[in-house]
Amino acid sequence: MKLKALESHLQEVEVFSDPKVQFEQYPTSAHLAARIAYMAETTYGDLTDKAVADLGCGCGMLSIAAGIMGAGLLYGFDIDDDALEIAQGNLETFELEMELVRVNVVAGRLLEEEAARTEKKEGGPRQAGGKPANVAASSAAQDIALDRIAPPLARFAKQFDTVIMNPPFGTKPGNRGIDMAFLRVALGLARTAVYSLHKSSTRDYILQRAAAWGAKGTVLAQLRFDVPQMYKFHKRASVDVEVDLWRFELGD
Repeated sequence: MKLKALESHLQEVEVFSDPKVQFEQYPTSAHLAARIAYMAETTYGDLTDKAVADLGCGCGMLSIAAGIMGAGLLYGFDIDDDALEIAQGNLETFELEMELVRVNVVAGRLLEEEAARTEKKEGGPRQAGGKPANVAASSAAQDIALDRIAPPLARFAKQFDTVIMNPPFGTKPGNRGIDMAFLRVALGLARTAVYSLHKSSTRDYILQRAAAWGAKGTVLAQLRFDVPQMYKFHKRASVDVEVDLWRFELGD
């Protein structure tokens, strides 16, 4: 399927009608979802006939994009019942099968730990000239993601070829470090690759943490995430946030 056709299909996905600020619910646009899924499949072959998980799936935009591109098995994980209900309706509209699981992805001490790390502002390797970053995992890296997966998710450890996600950025009180907590869990669930969106301003830190967790991180593209006026505290009609599309590759 061509990129434009995929994006056109995704325009039909229903998104949040009453988003919840505590979960930082911002819909992934059809434009971004199409590009993520298209690149994952056409460049790396990470979707067709693969077991794919969408972490923090929300209304299912990324999941549906993966399904249209031929994913063999789909799972969606989210904390919000209302979002999962919308996702179920979208799956029925697109005639796709996906197992939806209600779970707190970052339950337990995981968020606490990543919030503390973020607070310390551990610096990672810097990339001169703003070029796309590509850092290999340390040979001494331990697979420390697995021992911090929330119990309801632990049975899915290393059960997916590919994990796709647009995690909360951690900009709201109480959510500090949540983006890295999501990444830590995703690396524990995936066997081959994780695709994720993160604020470009966190690039160096993400490189350092991913390598420590045994993953090779590559920035595939720098994109603009359009945040619409969805909450009362939003002063402008929309804001463009610079984000990186990452691919994290896991070794055997």
